[in-house]
Amino acid sequence: MIGPSCSILIIEDEKNILDFMTKALKANNYKVYTATSGQSGLALITSQCPDLVLLDLGLPDIDGNEIISSVRQWTSCPIIVVSARSNERDKVTALDLGADDYLTKPFGTPELLARIRASLRHSNRMESSSPLYIHPYQCGGLLIDFDRRIITLDGEAVHLTPVEYKIVAFLARNSGKVMTYSAIMSNIWGPYADSNNRILRVNMANIRRKLEKNPAQPEYIYTEVGVGYRMREDEFEAN
Repeated sequence: MIGPSCSILIIEDEKNILDFMTKALKANNYKVYTATSGQSGLALITSQCPDLVLLDLGLPDIDGNEIISSVRQWTSCPIIVVSARSNERDKVTALDLGADDYLTKPFGTPELLARIRASLRHSNRMESSSPLYIHPYQCGGLLIDFDRRIITLDGEAVHLTPVEYKIVAFLARNSGKVMTYSAIMSNIWGPYADSNNRILRVNMANIRRKLEKNPAQPEYIYTEVGVGYRMREDEFEAN
């Protein structure tokens, strides 16, 4: 796969199940993050911005349903509950709170992978339904294919980290508009992001080294001092 690999966060405190899912996902070329508690899982969701979350409900510190409620306040990232709770009421509660799917333990690798593929396809269709996702962003030699998550510069693939890609994609989908630091931070890292913007500035410096011929004189992403960043207007929209 060209471009940022699809990342999955597993929040699971049972070591055997965590190891099983981690091995299965890595064997299928997914980038995997793991957490064994609810608090560490929430921290990884805000810092790593995974493409999908596999969530156990029976965690040692926070009930999984609380995590679903918290995450749904700021992101539509797909969440698949993976739980030993097989009661219909438990399933309905999790789904009503915002989970995308519910997988009951025990389960096999083929079913796990199929559920993941289905949730990711649905998530992509949801994004693609927005007018902002109908066409790729193109400006000068920079091309961003949102559907395929591919960025090329003068025909050469640009390899960004998942977080870097999300920042660039957010700015590109709002090209020509000044996006405040707080709007970017909230969109990428959620409501618990560091308010001093340091993590954003570090990521932006890395992005500019990869996208700009001269990072000190950017062609694509401009700094609006004291306010935020603005992506050069999409040539398709400008026409």
